[in-house]
Amino acid sequence: MSRIYPLFSSSSGNSCFIGNPSEGILIDAGLNCRRLNQALLQNDIPIEAIKAVFITHDHTDHIAALKVFGKHYDIPVYASPKTMDWLIRGGHLSHGCFEQGVGEEVVIGDFSITSFKTPHDAIESVGYRIGMPDGKVCTYCTDLGHVTEEVDENLRLADLVFLESNYDENMLRNGPYPYPLKQRIAAPDGHLSNSASAKEIHSLIENGLTKIILGHLSRENNTPHIAENALTRELGDEFKRNRDYLLYIAPIETTGMAVTF
Repeated sequence: MSRIYPLFSSSSGNSCFIGNPSEGILIDAGLNCRRLNQALLQNDIPIEAIKAVFITHDHTDHIAALKVFGKHYDIPVYASPKTMDWLIRGGHLSHGCFEQGVGEEVVIGDFSITSFKTPHDAIESVGYRIGMPDGKVCTYCTDLGHVTEEVDENLRLADLVFLESNYDENMLRNGPYPYPLKQRIAAPDGHLSNSASAKEIHSLIENGLTKIILGHLSRENNTPHIAENALTRELGDEFKRNRDYLLYIAPIETTGMAVTF
């Protein structure tokens, strides 16, 4: 049985366990090691179940726990070549480091993990497509300014999609952020808006997708209710929630929620 456990999901910290309580992988290690351990414990996931850690990119909200976590536990860490070089030079990792070329498949036990490029203002940002032991596929994709053809192709292969829905355009436009930061967020290599995320999910549901998790919601420029409404407006009467698709919102910090797919 395949499960995804969103442990943290916001601009403060991001981490997600994909697998089952006996084995799986961790994507990103944000916040700090103590909070990450608490989140794993709350979900009954022992450290021994984590067979590898995969890092999407170098921003703090995705790697803040990595240095201490790596010192305490002998778990291999994978990242794209440029990101791995940055992590090592910055002292975030000293051992157990493995480069994964963009587009390359890595096999960890019965899991196959393939990275793909995401358009984000980081050194070398990627998403991941994970093939599960039971044959199911999950695609994890946050921190992207727009949906490229490569991103779309990887999303379409999935039984479950974890996709960014970062900001509401009106909240960002009228919010307290300084103008340069607003520009950065809304740029083609920034973050994905609710409307852009909803349009992509509409296309994916037309293609047969039934399970969606919206993640990396901004605490200042979005709310779960607004993100959900953006998607339901986009889908209109064509597709109905809980009939044609199941929708979940990743919590800022785990509530013990796991989605089976």
